[in-house]
Amino acid sequence: MRIGVAGLGRMGAAMAARLIDRGHEVIVWNRTSKRAAPLVAAGAKEAASPAALADQAEIVITMLFDQKAADEVYRGPAGLLSGNVRGKLLIDMSTVRPSEVRATAKAAREAGAAFVECPVGGTIGPARNGQLLGFAGGEAEDFARAKPVLDELCRRVDLVGPLGAGAAIKLAINLPLLVFWQAFGEANALIGDLGGDPQFIVGLFAESSGGANVLRVRGPAVAAALAGKGPAEVAFAIAGIAKDLRLMVEEAEAKGFDLPVVRRTLEVCEQMVKAGWGDRDASWMPAFWPAYVAGKA
Repeated sequence: MRIGVAGLGRMGAAMAARLIDRGHEVIVWNRTSKRAAPLVAAGAKEAASPAALADQAEIVITMLFDQKAADEVYRGPAGLLSGNVRGKLLIDMSTVRPSEVRATAKAAREAGAAFVECPVGGTIGPARNGQLLGFAGGEAEDFARAKPVLDELCRRVDLVGPLGAGAAIKLAINLPLLVFWQAFGEANALIGDLGGDPQFIVGLFAESSGGANVLRVRGPAVAAALAGKGPAEVAFAIAGIAKDLRLMVEEAEAKGFDLPVVRRTLEVCEQMVKAGWGDRDASWMPAFWPAYVAGKA
């Protein structure tokens, strides 16, 4: 199958590499062309523009940072929708607000394309190994068409409702995880004066009812960050977390209520970005508040 991938950030590049491994003919595009080079070396073709990508592919996957990027890639000069998309399937796997998904889908349908959203849970490793968790929104017949490709990327993918439902589920699922990172940082600030071994502390929390399941997977990286030696490799950047938290607050406001815990977590996350932590991995988040309390951040 000829599959186009637009947006070669960490997740987009990992998904494109996975599809190459699975034997698909993959065409890629990224605003910064150098990101395409490793994938071209692995067998992908590079398109000159999103429109050219649409011309060459049967199905196009987009994995973009935010709605501003999506607007440019879909509707900008030489955007996807200015290419030959009639009768083709567009799958947007970006994390954006439900209303933004519906607006993009409307434009895609007016151009003659089918459209499915499928934001995912998981980071680079699961993306590379086809172990993501997919939350699809759209028409049943469009989802049926998209599912064989999504099954290559996801260990589980569900049609959770109409367009916009996938975006809503993704934000809801991310909410307790992102708040937990801040809560865990505050918990460590409470016991920072004890001088405990971070590995022991993380392991203890992981066995308790106060520890989220993510500690069983990311525990060693979090312990290293608490010791000031966190990973240089980034699976989910703190700047991206701030963006997702902002989307949650905006979505709640649009529905007429507040998310006070998320709002405060966002404020702290924005402090992290201002302190130069924005390009660090999420596993560094619990280390910020103990360092801030100690005057080291």
